Amino acid sequence: MSLPDFKYHPDPVATGSIEPSDATCACCGRARGYAYTASIYAVDEIDTLCPWCIADGSAAARFDASFSDDCGVGACGDGVPVPPEVVDAVSRRTPGYATWQQEQWWTHCGDAGAFLGAAERAELDAFGPQATAAIRDAAGLADGPRWEALLRALDKDHGSTAYVFRCTVCGTLGGYYDCL
Repeated sequence: MSLPDFKYHPDPVATGSIEPSDATCACCGRARGYAYTASIYAVDEIDTLCPWCIADGSAAARFDASFSDDCGVGACGDGVPVPPEVVDAVSRRTPGYATWQQEQWWTHCGDAGAFLGAAERAELDAFGPQATAAIRDAAGLADGPRWEALLRALDKDHGSTAYVFRCTVCGTLGGYYDCL
């Protein structure tokens, strides 16, 4: 069974937000081969959710849950407001992702970006110069020793981490960085 499509998180298995599992979903009661692993914001403790219950909104509806803070949608990006239905789609029908602090969802061209993943130096370099420049700009740094120090410090498992997104409208890469 193939995973549902998530416009704003196109490969949640690669990012670690969904992983293979034989656990039973607390929403639909089925073991579907995958489980959500990132944050769930809800009053009740929820052990396991499947990607399908996130995608169709049933998990959000049943548990009054969200998977990203709706206030973080547009906290970084080009500053163009996104419609409430986009905020709802990101926070209640899209897998979130793990961060050191509260996650932010980068926006561009009036839409939420597609989350591509957490990155340290090598991965940021692999995304290309546009991604590297976007993270540098988000950090408010110019090329130079402070920027080079931040690049050297990027370590997604133990420290500063870059979070990379792609605009769903124009394809521009963007994002932000976070640290412990």
